[in-house]
This record gives sequence, C-alpha cells and structure tokens, in this order.
Amino acid sequence: MNRTMRRSVAATAGAVALAASVAACGSGGGGGDESADSLSVWIMQGTNPDADAFFDEVATAFEEETGATLDVEFVEWGDAHDRFVTSIAGGTTPDVAETGTTWTPEFADAGALAPLDEYVSGAGVSDDLVEGLVEAGTYDEQLYGMPWYAGVRSLVYNTEMFEQAGVEAPTTWDELEDAAAALKQEFPDKIAVAVPGDAEFTVYPWVWGADGEVATLEGDTWTSHLDSPESQEGIEFWTGLATEGGYSSQGATTWRETDVLDAFAAGDVGMAVMGSWTPGAIVEANADMEGKFAAVPIPGQDGGIAPSVLGGSHLSMFETAQDKDLAWTFLEMMTTGEFAQQWAEQSGYFPGQVSLLDETLASTDPLVAPFAEQFVDGGASVPAAPTYGAVQAKLTTSTMMQSILSGEQDVATASAAAAEEMTNILNGAG
Repeated sequence: MNRTMRRSVAATAGAVALAASVAACGSGGGGGDESADSLSVWIMQGTNPDADAFFDEVATAFEEETGATLDVEFVEWGDAHDRFVTSIAGGTTPDVAETGTTWTPEFADAGALAPLDEYVSGAGVSDDLVEGLVEAGTYDEQLYGMPWYAGVRSLVYNTEMFEQAGVEAPTTWDELEDAAAALKQEFPDKIAVAVPGDAEFTVYPWVWGADGEVATLEGDTWTSHLDSPESQEGIEFWTGLATEGGYSSQGATTWRETDVLDAFAAGDVGMAVMGSWTPGAIVEANADMEGKFAAVPIPGQDGGIAPSVLGGSHLSMFETAQDKDLAWTFLEMMTTGEFAQQWAEQSGYFPGQVSLLDETLASTDPLVAPFAEQFVDGGASVPAAPTYGAVQAKLTTSTMMQSILSGEQDVATASAAAAEEMTNILNGAG
C-alpha cells in the first residue's frame, strides 16, 4: 500500500505565524556563500547517556576534516520546542539542530529549514535511508530532515506466560486473539493483552493492518479516514480485545504507554504494543524479568507486518547557517557511517541508514531482530501536516479510544467523530 501519511508536528498556536516571522527576519546568516570557522549545533539532552564523550570525539574528527570547531549545546526536550519557536521568530537559530520527527514539517512549513535533497543525492545515500524517516522528514516534496535515529513499536510478550499457556507468538490477528484467550484461561488474574486508552501510537498499527488510513492529502485538503470501513475494522479488532474478549482490563482505559510498561514489568501483562527502547526499562524496573520476554513484529490481519509509527529524530540544517556546505559535512558525518552506528549503539535506538542495520537484522536476539524487522519493513508515519500537533494536543485518537473502551460509544460513532475532528484540525479549522 502506498502510504502518504508522514509523521508530523507538535505545533503550538504561536508556531502558526512562524512563516511570516521568518520571512520578515530573513536568513540572517549569509545564505551559505561564506565559510565559517565554527558550527553551532543543538542536540536534545538525555537520548544518549554518553553524549558528552561522544561529541568530544565528533568535534575532534570534525575539526580534523574541516578546520572548523563544533559548538554543541544540549537542550532539554521539554524546553526545546518553545526555544525553537522563539529562535525561528528572531532569526537566531543554530546552524544545525536535532529536530524530533514530529517537528520537522512544522519548521519546514515556517521556512526555517534548508532543503537537503541535493546534498543527499550528491552523497549517494538517497537509496540507503530508512523510508519511514525520509517520509517523516519530507514536506512539500522536499527533504528537510536527515534521518538520524529512531525506534519503533512491536508486539512484546511474556515468554514464561506464553510457554505455560502453550501458545506461540502470533503472526495473524486470529492467532493473537487465540493466544489472548489461552492466556486469560491460564492466568485469569492477569491482563492477556494491554489495550491502553491514552496511547495514540498503539492504535494506528491496527488501522494500517486492516489497510485503513489515518489521513491523506489531496490537493491542499486533508481528510481523515479513521471512519472508513477498513479503519473501523482495525479499531474494532483492537478495542474488541478489551470490550468483547475481556482480555484487557477496565483500568487500562486511561493508561498511557508508561502505564503499560509498568504493568508489563511487574509481570502482570501477557502481550502489549511497546517500543524498541523499552526492554532496558523493563529490566531496570524489575530485574526478574530479564530473559522472560521477547518481541515479534505487529502482525497484519492475515499475516505479514502491520505498519507501526517510527519515532525518533532528524538532523536539520537551518536557513540561518552561514556555511551550508560545512553544515552538511556535519550532518553526513553524524547520520552515516561510524558515528551514526556508534550513536545508535550507545542510545539503544536504530540508525537511519539501512546499510547500518544489516548486522542488527541478522541478530537472533529476541529483543533485537523483531524490532529491526519492524523498523525496516513495517515503519510508518502519521500525516506530515504542520497542524498534526494540534490533533495530538486535542487528544483526538485517545478520546475516540476511551469512549469505545468505556462503552460510551460504539466504534462507528466514535471513529466518525474522531475523523471529523481530525479533518477539521488538519485543515486549520480546529
């Protein structure tokens, strides 16, 4: 299926006016015709515990190659979006910055980012970038975010519970439901499969797995398809595991992904949609869980892999960069080759370059290979609309889920309301 949805933005009301602000301020940095003796970079804090040592090494290599110094500033994720909005409006952006995949289209729409297509093509890496991250970094048919790293959600399961219940990891929806039934019978006091009500990105795999869509763009108009027969079938299956099968719990109606992780780590959940970045957190929360869980790609309705949202970061070049060639040298150094691999290994995420995943894909580790397979063959993204962040802020999908799981509305009614609200917001009428 040709997927047009791309992961998008965490927009704020003030960001709507960014394009005008940037146009008024100009590029402010010289347009890239002059060389620079330093490069300013913003990196989000906390992803890699060894970031200081890592960037010391990068800075040395960068200076040896270019003669320029590297000025790296670490920024807290929670403060970053507002800092970007302020710096874009004032024309004081760094030369290069890490932009979350939900921000790149927003900043591109504001005119703050420089397109990267010619650089990527010139480097010969166009066909070696993870497709889902490319989609997420593309706005108005141009690439503004160089894929750096990402994670993805797959189906994580308790191997001890599965073994005791006599079931195998599911590869279809029917097998998943059969496994849930067996787990419920064997462990009546536990949750066979966690169906959280406040976890947007655990919903879309079932929409896509039924060949539905979240939203598509035709001309200048976005349309949500959460209420299409295909999407409703996927939502019906996912919520039905709780409402009809009783395989989840009423308490999970308000759960977020962190609540799912806590319950799984406590050994109270048989199956859950969880991120590739969570295995370490599970063991950290409960050392007794080590070696007692594994993962498989989220199954499609009749087999194969259901697409799952990629989450991660790009590296973006700002229009204010004085020397864009120098900025690209840094981007290429960070996102391809040795440093990209090193960052991925240290942070526990996947690199954005497909060829760097070969060793990972060959792994037999039950907590590595399935996520890598999902990442490469089943990664997807939500609509690349600058207004998608407003959809997330409105909790459109979570509201739909909670109304279904609580029994307030059926799937048809709830999905129709969600689709109408999402369509309005995506088109600026929310």
